[in-house]
Amino acid sequence: MSDVVAQARAAAEAAKQAADEARRLADEAVQRAEELAARVAEQQQAGQEAQPASATEPAVVDSPAPTQTPAMDASAPAVDATAPHAEPASPAPAAPPEPATADGPLGAAAVDAIRTGYGVEGSALELGALVNGAPQPDVQVRIPLGMLNRHGLVAGATGTGKTRTLQVLAEQIAANGVPVFAADIKGDLSGLAVAGTPNDKLLARTAGIGQDWRAAASEAEFYSLGGQGTGVPIRATVSGFGPLLLSKVLGLNDTQESSLGLVFHYAEQAGLPLVDLSDLRSVLTFLTSDAGKGELAELGGLSKQTVGVILRELITFADRGADQFFGETEIDTTVFLRTAADGRGIVSLLEVPGVQDQPEVFSTFLMWLLADLFNELPEVGDQDKPKLVFFFDEAHLLFSGASKDFLDQIVRTVRLIRSKGVGIFFVTQTPKDVPNEVLAQLGSRIQHQLRAHTPDDAKALRATVSTYPSSDYDLGEVLTSLATGEAIVTVMNEKGAPTPVAWTRLRAPEGSMDPMPAPEMTARVHASPLLATYGARLDPDSAYEMLARRMEAAAADAAAADAEKAAATAAAEAEKEAARAAAAAAKEAAAKDRAEARERAAAQQEYERAQREFERAERAAEARRSKRTSSRTTTSRKAEDPLSDLLGSGLGRTIAKEVVQGIFSTLRRRR
Repeated sequence: MSDVVAQARAAAEAAKQAADEARRLADEAVQRAEELAARVAEQQQAGQEAQPASATEPAVVDSPAPTQTPAMDASAPAVDATAPHAEPASPAPAAPPEPATADGPLGAAAVDAIRTGYGVEGSALELGALVNGAPQPDVQVRIPLGMLNRHGLVAGATGTGKTRTLQVLAEQIAANGVPVFAADIKGDLSGLAVAGTPNDKLLARTAGIGQDWRAAASEAEFYSLGGQGTGVPIRATVSGFGPLLLSKVLGLNDTQESSLGLVFHYAEQAGLPLVDLSDLRSVLTFLTSDAGKGELAELGGLSKQTVGVILRELITFADRGADQFFGETEIDTTVFLRTAADGRGIVSLLEVPGVQDQPEVFSTFLMWLLADLFNELPEVGDQDKPKLVFFFDEAHLLFSGASKDFLDQIVRTVRLIRSKGVGIFFVTQTPKDVPNEVLAQLGSRIQHQLRAHTPDDAKALRATVSTYPSSDYDLGEVLTSLATGEAIVTVMNEKGAPTPVAWTRLRAPEGSMDPMPAPEMTARVHASPLLATYGARLDPDSAYEMLARRMEAAAADAAAADAEKAAATAAAEAEKEAARAAAAAAKEAAAKDRAEARERAAAQQEYERAQREFERAERAAEARRSKRTSSRTTTSRKAEDPLSDLLGSGLGRTIAKEVVQGIFSTLRRRR
């Protein structure tokens, strides 16, 4: 029962929609009839014979059968008239819908609406002519110049003409006196600085869309990232680049990104300029060394593991040649706002043919340029024309793997830079490459052909179709059948309202669609007045040198402290050694004194013994003398005792005394 009720309600809703559409078509038919009657009345008043309606309104006579309304769809379920609660469907009015042209999907009223919607009173960019089966040169599709700061999107599959569309826009923007900045990914855009070459096919195409094609060259300046390639080098300092963008390039997680921000904060507070990657590596190494690990103690400190990851990523980053992008002299982004002497805007082309080797660096570097412009430019509000239009090619590289903080910064920049007079066009393959928060800020959309060869492609196609205003097109079919150089367009009109969706055959560039010859580009770069300022890479006194001196001074202080400590240690050792030597000398002297004392004692004893011997000998001799004296005999001394006779004589005593004195003379001298 519920299924029957649901079917009945669905049929009723479809019938209601069909009735509304029929009423709309009837109103349009009445309006056309009134216009026809008015023309007939005017002819009658002028005395001319009124023409039959079939002659003045052939579209009505030749109109095909009305298109099937949703209520008439054979796939819709049949309604059971006897079912309970079934709501009878009201019959649709008999008035037929507005007919389409013989070959196109749009009727005359829709074509008129597009013609009116893209009418611009002020300056505008001519995009091309409406396609309704065939090009309609009398219905031109335009973008008001004053609406370029509402930003835009150029999307489409590879090979559908995005680069040529970008060139057409850049040429016309510059011709209106507005500077342009664009990245030349494949080198194709460099041809806009050379006048194009006409040919029959080109002239036939441009004539078919009402374009008065004339060969013209734009004024261009060529740049390169860090001098890699042909162009004036664009460099940035690490501190100017900032931790958020650098974290995006290095692929850091939230914790590592926070730690890197802390390092940048410390470097700024400590007066350590971060000019190149070696400066950043030096600060990271210093903050994890014994000398610097206490610098961030109050702020939570740094994990050695986190610093290790950042250092490894920096080394890899530098090995890919990215270190050439950082250094002095940092580009002054206001050079991109210059105009030529004749009043035309200068097209600044960043030549990045090797972007496929380092896409994150390229996209993030462009984001830095945009952020720097945002910080430098004053608020100007809405103007008749923007101060700069910035083309962000390969935009999907910018958003791939971006952190939430990074996306927030992009959205904030895109939203607010409009008031600085800067317009941004994102160029990518599908709108799904750009986050919804950014898409919501884009006022102009130029959608080239989309392909639906895979389920993901089909899903992306449905999502793209759902973002367009309602139109008479079957956009799902049209977007997959667009020819090269055609696009579905909707922009903001001068009042800020969206224009009708228009199938557009785009204009052809007036500059060359071939790259500029390499010798000519090199010659132009060498003649640029900017080369004197930005050509040479400078190596100023920055964190690397400052920390090196600080570490050298710390090492010298440590060496001096070590030397002082060593000297103090040596002095102490010398004192100890002197004390030991003095003690040893004293001990040796004491031992010597003891030895001498023993020698003296021994000598004294020997002397005393000899003295006693002498005295005994003398007494013995005296006794013998006394005995001889008392003896009455007068005989000569006995021959058997010659020594006694000798000692007893005066000569003998003298000799004995001299001998004793000779033996002990040394002892007496020592005393």
